[in-house]
Amino acid sequence: MRTEQEMMKLVIDFAREDERIRLVTLEGSRTNANIVPDSFQDFDIAYFVTDLEAFKANDRWLDRFGKRLMVQKPEAMELFPPELGNWFSYLMLFEDGRKLDLTLIPINEVEVYWDKSDGLAELLLDKDGLVRHEVRASDRQYWIQQPTAGAFDDCCNEFWMVSTYVAKGLARQEILFAADHLHDIARPNLLRMMAWHIGSERGYTFSVGKNYKFIDRYLPAEDWATLLSTYGMNGYPAMWQSLFACFALFRKYAKAVAANLGYRYPAYDEAITRYTESIYAQMPRAEP
Repeated sequence: MRTEQEMMKLVIDFAREDERIRLVTLEGSRTNANIVPDSFQDFDIAYFVTDLEAFKANDRWLDRFGKRLMVQKPEAMELFPPELGNWFSYLMLFEDGRKLDLTLIPINEVEVYWDKSDGLAELLLDKDGLVRHEVRASDRQYWIQQPTAGAFDDCCNEFWMVSTYVAKGLARQEILFAADHLHDIARPNLLRMMAWHIGSERGYTFSVGKNYKFIDRYLPAEDWATLLSTYGMNGYPAMWQSLFACFALFRKYAKAVAANLGYRYPAYDEAITRYTESIYAQMPRAEP
């Protein structure tokens, strides 16, 4: 596997040699001082170019970066609509395991790029001195935010309302419907509430990571184990237990947030819990 230094030299040397590339940035986890580096990190690179269509005309220039196992060009895909407007991306996985996500951006969109930036960007090369402001990578945009009373209530409302859809799906024997609502809506609101609690206890000066991937660092071991148990969805008994475990965790953390911030915890928790338990009680049980 090529070293980080080898990959970065390759990226920058290519840009220096091609007059169409005027500016280069590095984005993502490699710019975040709070992320422990590993060999799985992507190299998220943006090339600001004078002639984007010339690059798009063929892919031979990509060979300079190594032998590819696979390449994806999101903006050229029919099934998934493009999100970057005039920008064009190449997501490349190489034979040595390195991954380079390379985005081409028209040079006249430099300001648009910085306006859209999440703060995790470093300037690697600026041939024309186009960037006049200080560039300092920061993950501040991803720090836990203190919820307003309205946001807190919205999170509670969404969690408990969507939980009824999970129960309805299980009652109808529509496990995929139930699983999607639990995984895509209910549990993310549980994780949001847990992160808010962490912030209310430890301060709002750090991130728990993309997809809450570092949240286990701040949870009691028993709560982390319970949270992991909610991912058990391989059958109706497991789904019901996952749902009720989510109830217990949400109630615990939402009440703690309410107490810390002086908010009112909604009474419909009890009503929805009774409603869900009544549905569960009617479900057929397997014979012993």
